[in-house]
Amino acid sequence: MQEAGNTVVIVGAGHAGGNAAALLRQYGFEGRIVLVGEEPVPPYHRPPLSKTYLKGEQELERLWLKPRQFYDDQRIELKLGASAQSLDCANHTLALSDGTTLHYSKLILATGSTPRALPLPGHELTGVMALRSLADADVLRERVKPGERLVVIGAGYIGLEAAAAARQLGHEVTVLEAAPRVLGRVTGETVSTFYENEHRAQGVDLRLNAKIEAFVGEQGKLTGVKLADGEIVPATLALIGIGITPNVALAQAAGIACVNGIQVDEDARTSDADVFAIGDCASRPLAHYSRTGRLESVHNAVEQAKLAASAIVGKARPACDAPWFWSDQYDLKLQTVGLIEGYDETVVRGDPAARRFAVYYLKNGALLAVDAVSSMPDFLFGKKLVGSGKSLDVDALRDPATDLGKFAAAALA
Repeated sequence: MQEAGNTVVIVGAGHAGGNAAALLRQYGFEGRIVLVGEEPVPPYHRPPLSKTYLKGEQELERLWLKPRQFYDDQRIELKLGASAQSLDCANHTLALSDGTTLHYSKLILATGSTPRALPLPGHELTGVMALRSLADADVLRERVKPGERLVVIGAGYIGLEAAAAARQLGHEVTVLEAAPRVLGRVTGETVSTFYENEHRAQGVDLRLNAKIEAFVGEQGKLTGVKLADGEIVPATLALIGIGITPNVALAQAAGIACVNGIQVDEDARTSDADVFAIGDCASRPLAHYSRTGRLESVHNAVEQAKLAASAIVGKARPACDAPWFWSDQYDLKLQTVGLIEGYDETVVRGDPAARRFAVYYLKNGALLAVDAVSSMPDFLFGKKLVGSGKSLDVDALRDPATDLGKFAAAALA
């Protein structure tokens, strides 16, 4: 076991952990940095896994967050293919699966999340899978070939992106969603209806209010998905995308406070002063919404990495943006800024029929969120005003002749 000295250990080599390591050096940290990752590869971009990488449009080398040489040049030790087994906060030690023990002065937990399982009869059949890691994407990319019948379970971002990619490759796709509309957790009815129509127009067999009873197969291989009404939807591949659960077991076992994630303050610090948590696993203060919660996005991973790295080196806390997200499906880009919860009014700018529009979500005249479909100006407008608390002229916002740039400047004056 090595002594801590001035050592930062980061558990999790995903987007959050990888950025935290790089930012520590950027912010002037001179001590030892150890980045521990369960996967055998360095940090990489996850969003392309269900988009360009799945379609074969992006090669492996373009997935890496940083070139491998970067970690050597910046003296960042990579311990890949190793998982954290136990954490002793009192002694500042972390035991790994390879038998080594790391001693830290500060620890960053970037343990991420795990896809929710669907433990129905037949879930162990070959062909039933989730998409979370590079290894998952490689399996899916290998399997999505002519003759395969893909059933996607869950119409969230991942499910719809994978469905779109498979359709663009010319494959038969069925999407089964238990809720009455797609993207129900993250958007309003106008955008849901638009994407439902879009996927059906692209040839996806999209079924809402679909209740799944079992996976069925022959000789250990998936052949179909059985619905509650008895219908069996033919399938050689079933992709489960019904959400994720934060990986909190390590923190919880060490006595760190966890409620729907590892609880952190505005600096990403946990209930233990020397332990930070960032990314999908962390439940953080949402500055623009007066509550805490988890955010599952690249923006959140990078922002929290900045917060933790700043706190560790004694740098001033960076300002936090309103949360933002994006999703690529077919030739459409959905860009969202803010969270839609609690809105009492919506404004639609543009025409969904033209496949270019935006929906504004307001509460008491203040902007909570914007969904922009292939409309960058609306997204940028939202980034300026979401969370500002400014009361907007809703009639002017509805007017298609209103110049958004001038409108934003006036609202913020």
